[in-house]
Amino acid sequence: MNRFSKWINDHLGEIVYGGIDGCVTTFAVVAGAEGAGLSSSIVIILGFANLIADGFSMSVGAYLSSKSEKQRYHKEKRKEYREIEEVPEDEIEEVREIFTDLGFEGKLLEEVVLKITENEDRWVDVMMKHELEMIEEKKASSLIGLSTFVSFITFGVIPLLTYVYSMAWEVEIDRFLISSLLTALAFVSIGWMKSYVTKTSHFQGMLETLGLGALAALLAYFAGDILEQILLT
Repeated sequence: MNRFSKWINDHLGEIVYGGIDGCVTTFAVVAGAEGAGLSSSIVIILGFANLIADGFSMSVGAYLSSKSEKQRYHKEKRKEYREIEEVPEDEIEEVREIFTDLGFEGKLLEEVVLKITENEDRWVDVMMKHELEMIEEKKASSLIGLSTFVSFITFGVIPLLTYVYSMAWEVEIDRFLISSLLTALAFVSIGWMKSYVTKTSHFQGMLETLGLGALAALLAYFAGDILEQILLT
């Protein structure tokens, strides 16, 4: 597996949700601007400004969220080590309760408790997973933020491509129609990837993502149309 494939595999969740937000956010701007009857240059300006700002905001949010979870995890882990030192009998009883709930009993239960508590690292690991239901995030917070940003920009730029092409080459085309079709294909692609993250069927993933994008576009389009009639007439 090369580095790019490994990155895709490790950060598929961030790629999917960054892509969804990127497509929804930018296409909503495009649809709203079309509904308001704004020019292509305004669509491009608003679209790219929104793309960069929201992409940066989302990536920073993903980075800070991951970092905060890691800090919380290590804080709770230090607390568990301290409790093992200070109140070992209470912690042993908690281990016993955990494995009793898992169906262990009698001599086997006591053997398991003894095995777990004879090693502090193993003991703490059990407490973190089964008592606190916390699993350490192995991925670097910076890569989580970067993956989210790259995906947001990559998929978010798709609704704008037609407008840029039309303006750069002075080609007369139905910009909104082609942008809608390209964005729909992007949503289908993201939905297909999303099915791997959520462990659902490919069809369900694609349909849900496409439906979300269509709903966001309709809301933005009619909002732009209504505001144009109120403010510009």
